[in-house]
Amino acid sequence: MKFIKDRPISLAVALTAVAIGYHLLDIHTENKAMANETVGVLRPEVDIASPVFAHINEYQTYSGKLEAIDIVNVRPLVSGSITGVHFKDGAHVRRGDPLFTIDTRLYQAAVDQAKADVAGASARNSYAQIDAARAKRLLIQNAIAKRDLDAALQLEKTTFAELKAAEARLMTANVNLDYCHVVAPVSGKVSRAELTLGNVVTAGANSPVLTRVVSISPIYAAFEVDEQTYVRFLGQPHDQPVNVALGLANENVFGRQGVVDSIDNQLNGKSGTIRVRARFDNANGLLVPGMYAHVKVSAGQQRQALLINEAAVGTDQDRKFVMVVDIGGRVHYREVKLGDLYDGMRIVDSGLQAQDRIIVNGMQRVRADDEVIPREVAMDTRPGILAAKR
Repeated sequence: MKFIKDRPISLAVALTAVAIGYHLLDIHTENKAMANETVGVLRPEVDIASPVFAHINEYQTYSGKLEAIDIVNVRPLVSGSITGVHFKDGAHVRRGDPLFTIDTRLYQAAVDQAKADVAGASARNSYAQIDAARAKRLLIQNAIAKRDLDAALQLEKTTFAELKAAEARLMTANVNLDYCHVVAPVSGKVSRAELTLGNVVTAGANSPVLTRVVSISPIYAAFEVDEQTYVRFLGQPHDQPVNVALGLANENVFGRQGVVDSIDNQLNGKSGTIRVRARFDNANGLLVPGMYAHVKVSAGQQRQALLINEAAVGTDQDRKFVMVVDIGGRVHYREVKLGDLYDGMRIVDSGLQAQDRIIVNGMQRVRADDEVIPREVAMDTRPGILAAKR
């Protein structure tokens, strides 16, 4: 009878245990749901952007040096004393403008003497011509001997030769007189006067330099390009001149446009480069020979390309990669092959599609297969890396 009395108590205890179990199970389920919710809240937020799809014209930049097209050391071609200096140091001159005057008196006298010699030779030749014509008529009439006619004809030829020699001496005298007036051989900017009034100069290749004139517009930019750039940009046949752009050493833009003027006929085997020269207009004279500049060489033909900000690119040993976020918010590792810089952005040659969404901010907080909260932004296209490339 005692056993029968204890059965309700045992049943009550069992029911209580079951109730407690179900309560604990509810608590575990609730805690698991809260944990899952907490994990969702802790997913990192990242900025994502799609690559920029654009038509680009690739280019390379090179350091160059400005050179004058014409550089002339002005030297005297006749000897004498300098009697005039007709320019200011550093002035702009045109071709034919007077620069120096050398004493003209002796050369003017030589011209006058040569003119007198020409006049005398001309008179003698005229008389010889008349005498030869008379001798021909007399020979027909058998009034003179054939020998006399030959003498008259010979005298005519001799006096004609003397006339030509006198005219040549007059031309030489005039040239020397012109050389007394030293003029600008080309248009450009003149240096300072190395010799001034009263100095005596001598003619010849070893004579002292009077001044120097360099042309200003147009002007050359000389630079050297590597073999790869030559093959891609310059070595192909072009129907139109190859366009280039120029920026000075203190400029971040290439604001001056020009064309390739000449390419050397061989590659330097030691440096692996070839010499190139481009021509630029310089009407305002701001470009001066000897200045350093950056030259941008364009491929000349546009192509389609994807561009990304280089800040979105990671490095894994010798590989480049980006982190791509799919439509479900999961991160994927994507290896990419990159090309050159273009206006501060990096060209993607392979590994990405235009519709891909890559992490541009927050990549350091995530790994592959992580779930993230993506926030779409525009790809930053500010050219912040162009200066570093130089």
